Formats: sequence, C-alpha cells, structure tokens
Amino acid sequence: MENIDINNIRKQKEAEFHDKVRKGVNENAPEFRSFVIRRRFYSITRASRDFFWNFLIKNCKNKNVLDYCCGEGDATFLLAENEANAVGIDISPESIKIAKERALEKKIAEKTSFLVMDAENLKFDKNSFDLIVCAGVLHHLDIEKAYKELSRVLRNDGKIICVEPLVHNPLFQLYRNLTPHLRTEWELHHILRMSQINLADKYFGKVERKFFHLFSLLAVPFRRTFLFNPLLLILEKIDLVILGLPGLRWWAWQIVFILSQPKK
Repeated sequence: MENIDINNIRKQKEAEFHDKVRKGVNENAPEFRSFVIRRRFYSITRASRDFFWNFLIKNCKNKNVLDYCCGEGDATFLLAENEANAVGIDISPESIKIAKERALEKKIAEKTSFLVMDAENLKFDKNSFDLIVCAGVLHHLDIEKAYKELSRVLRNDGKIICVEPLVHNPLFQLYRNLTPHLRTEWELHHILRMSQINLADKYFGKVERKFFHLFSLLAVPFRRTFLFNPLLLILEKIDLVILGLPGLRWWAWQIVFILSQPKK
C-alpha cells in the first residue's frame, strides 16, 4: 500500500506540474519565462528532429499509432495529417484539453483521439498499435513499468521510436541541477542512463540506438546571427563522427532509440 501511495503522489505531482506549465506558457505568466529560455537549446536539434519526423512519416500511413504522453499533440497531428489513425494520451488534463482544442482549430478532430491516461497503466488491449511515439517522456516514468506496457500494446511487427535526454555528460547534468524549477523532482533524478536504455532488451528483441547533439550545442549562442546555419552544419558533421565512437557517444545530449520485436 505504501508503494502504491508513493506512486500515486508522484503521478499527481507530474500531472499538476504539467498542467501549470501549459497554463503558464499560454498565459505568459512570469514564473514560466524560464521555460521560454530553455527552448533556446532546441534551436540546434535539427538532426534528431529531422530523423524523428522522417521516421514517423515513413512508418505511420494507415497504421494505428499511439502518441505516448502526447503533451499538446504536435506528433499526433503530424501522424493524422499523414494518414495514420492517431491516439494521444497524457496524464495532464490541461494538455489533453489543449490538444483537443488544437485539433478542432486544425480541422482534424475526426482523425484524432485524445485521452487522459496513466502511461504506466494503459487502458488498451494488447497488440493495439503498429507504431508508438515516445518523445521525451520515459524519464518522467517508472521506466520498467513503461517498457512492460509498451511491449504489451505493441503489435509483433510494430515499432516504437523514443527520443530521450541522457545523463552522462557532467556539463549537461550540472545545468539540470542548477535549474531544478524547470522540471519535477522525479524528472531531475531520472534522466536516462545507459543501464536504463539497455533495460529495453528485457522487453524487446531489437533495440536500435542513435546519438545526437554534443558539439552542436556550441552553436546555441549564435542562433540569431548569420553564422548559425553554417556553424551548425559543421558541428553536426563533427557530432556524426564523435558520436559514432563507443567511448564518447553516451556523452550526447539526446538519444533516439527504436524498439521492435516485443517480448510478450
């Protein structure tokens, strides 16, 4: 009973935090300006973003797709616009409310479905989805419970694409420790490490890993100058070489990994 209560409190805090973020960002509340500042780092994520979106577009047509912890529904909308049957779930009622409103505005409400749901206890039958999207969500969860549920609802020939930050670079982790207000306590202490990525082998027969963004972060200060694009291109090429090396790739900011062959 104690563990259940702790888990419920954790999930409640996650839901409340993200409800406040959504309301704060929409209302431009001063206490949430720091979230806008954090977005500057995402100016250099072209390589991982292109890989991620291209994978979705290539694999989603006429498929049943789950946007796992969908936030405001960006991935769900892209999936629906590319002929997928798209369902988005999130623990934050405010996120789901915004996603539904955006779907109406985009005139694709009939192609999407949004549900408030606990990602560690999915209300779907086994083998429900051909493709599952996990964009920056696993470090908010009990990862083994998440893997178990994802494996259960994925069809035998299906795939899951995950995008996650990594913990191993001490500079990145120092920034996180200095900005605890940007994330929940659970999130701060559960940025993914190698052992948690490798845990996926217990639930999936195939795990493909690709690493992104190390030296490319040096382009962030130049994002509003004419130097940004050529500098980012050079740094992306350096990352392509450096992050191919076994000893250094885990120092990347982000990992994209693709899960398939679920073990039932």
